Amino acid sequence: MRSRWVVLALAASVGAVVTMPPATAAPASVAVPAENNGLATKAPLMGWSSWGFLQRDPTAATFKAQVNALVSSGLSKLGYNYANLDDFWYKCPGSEGPDVDSYGRWVTNTSAFPNSGSTDGMQVLANYVHSKGLKFGLYVTPGISAQAVANRTSIKGTSYTANEIAESSSASNFNCGGMRNIDYSKPGAQAFINSWADELASWGVDYVKLDGVGPDKVADVQAWSTALKQTGRPIALNLSASLSSGDGKTWASLANSWRVDGDIGASPRGSSFPLTSWNNVSKRFNDAATYQPFAGNGGWNDLDSLGVGNGGNDGITSPERQTNVALWALADSQFMLGADLTHLDSADKALLADKAVIAVDQDGIAASRIIDSGNEQVFAKREKDGDWQIGIFNTDTSSSHTFSLPLSKLGLTGSASLTDVLSGKSLGTHSTYTTGVAAGGVAFTTVTP
Repeated sequence: MRSRWVVLALAASVGAVVTMPPATAAPASVAVPAENNGLATKAPLMGWSSWGFLQRDPTAATFKAQVNALVSSGLSKLGYNYANLDDFWYKCPGSEGPDVDSYGRWVTNTSAFPNSGSTDGMQVLANYVHSKGLKFGLYVTPGISAQAVANRTSIKGTSYTANEIAESSSASNFNCGGMRNIDYSKPGAQAFINSWADELASWGVDYVKLDGVGPDKVADVQAWSTALKQTGRPIALNLSASLSSGDGKTWASLANSWRVDGDIGASPRGSSFPLTSWNNVSKRFNDAATYQPFAGNGGWNDLDSLGVGNGGNDGITSPERQTNVALWALADSQFMLGADLTHLDSADKALLADKAVIAVDQDGIAASRIIDSGNEQVFAKREKDGDWQIGIFNTDTSSSHTFSLPLSKLGLTGSASLTDVLSGKSLGTHSTYTTGVAAGGVAFTTVTP
């Protein structure tokens, strides 16, 4: 493979010239213990999540429609192969917590996700997803339902009951509520999580999103990590929501991905559009920089779902959409779509399906931020073969700017040939790369010495 340098960019009109300081020889990194469940070992996972569009009203029919579109659009063939059902799949009668079975585990809302005979509605849905060649993800939160505690439900395979492992304090469940914390020093605590994980595995779940996680939930994360492994089924573990970078090594050792900020969606809960906002995208510049050291084989930073796919309903301009996708790719974030896949915008689809962009995300290396100055953000990563990938971002959403980069700042001697990644057009041979970047946009260029 020939040596090449990649600079992420979108051309625009000329503004003020900024000369950038030298890039570092390679992204900073720290030794981080990796999750060892055998999943996401070389690159972050890709797929689609229901929360961005379906939000509070998922049903079997609407979920299957998105699964069908994920396949028919051709996106699944490009690696988007997880179909993840977020919150509102289980019965939630009120403040007493989710309805539970005889072992204290959440039960499916069969009004929205009907059973098929004796087959649970979630297994029915998982079977459908698998029939399309995809993997199925599901949502849970820490703790145990207050209903299970009040009813003293049995813990499967033990002589213990739910009330014997529960604390009086509440565990996070953002939409239903009614979850109680678990005292993991009590006999039966791990067995309860194991039982729940076993049920998910029996349904065919391939990915679990554990929401409501924070610094006080390390024991829950450890319990779920252990429980999923003991099922014998490969099940990826994603943590949510705004996790502290101070616990980065812990999250990396126990999970395959972890959310580093709040929801990307700009709309009120319960409303699908807009998918995102510039404010929610641009705050990820700091996130990507802060959490970069913790990404690596087995575990990756999760900047949340991509707010791209539905054109004017995205809530961001075309250049800002390219910034959204480019930053996620440079950070090696999970590539989880949040759009209505049944009404994909053609330009958005082309961006999401761009093989060169996907390759940046799937290279197994998270970029470091090397410039944070005024309207300019630059992220860079050096590939194992010596190539670089660099994104030059203009954070000014009202005006384009011109940035000038002497390639010697990257360690290159002499000139190099430049090619626009998205258009494939040659930009000539230069020793200094000078480019206009659109308001809110990003430069995306391949530089080959």
